Amino acid sequence: MIIVGAGQAGLAVAAALTAEGLRPQHEFVVIDAAPRARRSWASRWHSMELLSDARHSALSARTMLGDQRRHPRADEMVDYLTFVEAGLGVETVWDVRATGVEHRGDGSTLFLSTTAGEVQTRNVVCATGAAAHPRIPEWAAWLRVPGVVLHSSEYLHPGQIPSGDVLIVGGGNSGVQIARELSASHTVTLATRTPRRHRSAMSYPAAAGESVSLFSRQRHPEPVFGDSYDQLGRSGVRIAPAVVAADGAAVSFADGRQVSPGSVILASGYDPGDQWLPESAREQPAGRTMTGLPGLFVAGMPQYGGRGSDTLAGVGKDATTIAQHIINRP
Repeated sequence: MIIVGAGQAGLAVAAALTAEGLRPQHEFVVIDAAPRARRSWASRWHSMELLSDARHSALSARTMLGDQRRHPRADEMVDYLTFVEAGLGVETVWDVRATGVEHRGDGSTLFLSTTAGEVQTRNVVCATGAAAHPRIPEWAAWLRVPGVVLHSSEYLHPGQIPSGDVLIVGGGNSGVQIARELSASHTVTLATRTPRRHRSAMSYPAAAGESVSLFSRQRHPEPVFGDSYDQLGRSGVRIAPAVVAADGAAVSFADGRQVSPGSVILASGYDPGDQWLPESAREQPAGRTMTGLPGLFVAGMPQYGGRGSDTLAGVGKDATTIAQHIINRP
């Protein structure tokens, strides 16, 4: 079988399969589209910290070392996943992208198309991430500002942003964290669809900046953890309504006001990495982690697994379910 994706979801599945007695490089292989060991955590901004502490930021296969009360940084996650990979004995095949999967004929074999060629296998696990592709608002194509326009996936540190005012579009945790960091050096406006959201311990944060309901692609506002718009306001950040349009240097808010920011950061979330799956598999999952294509499973995406599937603490349930399906599959 083949696991597509060597991030937290892919390694969680590898750990679950190993626990069932399957051996990496023998009974299953892990592939990833990234250059060698270049996991997505490596591209996050330098000061980024996880919303959860170390106790709740690890896979069941391996505890994160160090102070369990700290909130790990993005670079620590890169090292941690490499540590997990080595501990499992997984030798990821890097720089190989999956481009499609299909079933032909009457047998149980799946045909996985990749940039390295086609592979026949009985089971395929899509673990390519709930936050794989930056989501860009349509109006951004009409935006022209004197500074820079970046998606949050491109933001690394305040030095990237020219001095002056900056508009951050998106009030999820990414937008809030970046607004907090930039407020020390820039004049910041944060545009959000829901101007009064606070910490919510009953919700599951998603890396994409928005949460997704089970078996639905409808996006819902992500609750803010550990900070609030009121606190940002007291730090000098202006809170504005959602952006609805842009024309050159002018950006229009939902209340009719306009501003002409020096720079814009789009903290507008991500789309999942399931675009290479058959449309029938993406339209209606057949059950937790299952698709309408026998032998094709999805890990780490809430619309296939459930709330929390896109978190380090929650993906283990997806992984265990998939391993059991594979072991018990006729």
